[in-house]
Amino acid sequence: MHRTDEFDFGVTWLMSQFHEDWSHNGPTAVAAAEYHLWDELAPDAVLAVRHDARLLLRLPSATIEALWQAGTATGPAFFSGGSTGLTSGAQWMETLVALCDGWLARNAVDGVHPSTAAGAGDGEELADAVLAEIAEARFVPDTVRRDLAECARQCTPDLAFRLLLRAMAQAGTGPGAELSPERYARLEQLGSALHYGEFVVSEVRHLVTGD
Repeated sequence: MHRTDEFDFGVTWLMSQFHEDWSHNGPTAVAAAEYHLWDELAPDAVLAVRHDARLLLRLPSATIEALWQAGTATGPAFFSGGSTGLTSGAQWMETLVALCDGWLARNAVDGVHPSTAAGAGDGEELADAVLAEIAEARFVPDTVRRDLAECARQCTPDLAFRLLLRAMAQAGTGPGAELSPERYARLEQLGSALHYGEFVVSEVRHLVTGD
């Protein structure tokens, strides 16, 4: 995806908005997502969310759910129906695609179409490096690391790496949640190779020890 911002983008950007108080922005998951997909967003930002959501639909619904929960503060009840209105990860990604399509139709921009997005590559040449960092993230639960590896293989290394950063940030208060300066430098190098903005990898900078 084309990097137009110094911050996170796509589904992982949206995930960062689903913190403990996410429901203050809407009574349901859809309403909260609509709040963040406001009409003044750049079309590229909306296309990035759509692109990621479509990629995640390559995965089993349970895997999508696990990755969403690992990277947010929503908890397991998020996909149990009730106030969120969601019963599966696949349903949620399909809903995000539909919300993005609605945004693009409502805010028609010349040269922008839901099926296209400017690209700088999805990091296929970095697959081995991303898989290695996933394997090294021992403070992230084993099941989540398996799901991240599956995402790297079935979706893209770029998306898997951003999801890894989200999972690391969320697991950052747990035991053993730390990064050596050398490890963090490797993460920064991957972020640079993927053309990320300054404040994507730095979301886990606070985990560095012995700096």
